[in-house]
Amino acid sequence: MPSQKMPKTKYKFNHETLSFDRIRLGLRQTFLRLFGYFIASLFLAGIYGFIFAFIFDSPQEKALKREIAQLTLQFELMNKEMENVEKVLFHLQETDDNLYRTIFESEPVASSFREGGIGGVNRYEELEGFSNSELVIETARRLDRIRKKIYVQSESFDELIAYAREKEEMLSSIPAIQPVSNSDLKRTASGFGYRIHPIYKISKFHSGMDFTAPTGTDVYSTGNGVIREVKSARRELGNHIVIDHGFGYQTVYAHLDRFNVRVGQKVKRGDVIGFVGSTGLSTAPHLHYEVHVNGRPVDPAMYYFNDLTPEEYERMLEISSKSGQTFD
Repeated sequence: MPSQKMPKTKYKFNHETLSFDRIRLGLRQTFLRLFGYFIASLFLAGIYGFIFAFIFDSPQEKALKREIAQLTLQFELMNKEMENVEKVLFHLQETDDNLYRTIFESEPVASSFREGGIGGVNRYEELEGFSNSELVIETARRLDRIRKKIYVQSESFDELIAYAREKEEMLSSIPAIQPVSNSDLKRTASGFGYRIHPIYKISKFHSGMDFTAPTGTDVYSTGNGVIREVKSARRELGNHIVIDHGFGYQTVYAHLDRFNVRVGQKVKRGDVIGFVGSTGLSTAPHLHYEVHVNGRPVDPAMYYFNDLTPEEYERMLEISSKSGQTFD
């Protein structure tokens, strides 16, 4: 039969009896020994756990690493999107400065204003102290710069809209049609410049253009404006109307038979304001028409671009320039 292992028994030599006495542990010694075994086991378990944790990831760590990888990917995609936004913003700025503001005769937005920094206290203090703080802070700065550029561009577009509305109003106000319907242009009597006065028979500066037409023919406002003067007279311009179109423009309609407006009334281009007559210093029914820019008379022929073809315009200039004598 195989021999059975007997538990090891410890003995201690007794010098008095010259024999070996069996060592019997007390309760305290037994407890201390067991406690030592327990501490040693814990220590070994800690070492094994540390080695295992160093080599292998826990489920929570694996989940966190996957999350970090996903966030890193999203961060890279966000940076690419910011780059695309910056390119679009740059294109808008270029178009704004070199096209829109050129059309409206306005100065470009200063680059120092577009690229101006973000002032104030440290805006990124709460982002400091992390392993990726520098990257996150730079991205936050980039976003702030984009936000500033968008704000500046928005303000610029608001300004351009105001310019457009003002230009629209100006284009509607500038005299741009003939005051009398005259499709064949044969009734254009005399143009702008020195002409022979029909009564005094001397060369005198004619500050407008004459349109011959039967008495009672409609006379039209050549642009949007406000009636500044409606005056009846027996001399000089006779019954006449003055319209203030704003933006430095005024028009005069003289020798009228009667009026169709009152002082202070707002009119639009094409409204009938009066009727052709031969009042004042006039030798035949006609309309004497003047255009004033900043208080000075200019050639009305330069302001018929809305209702004449190039051929009709050339024909009108030819007829008006050949007339050596006016009707007023």
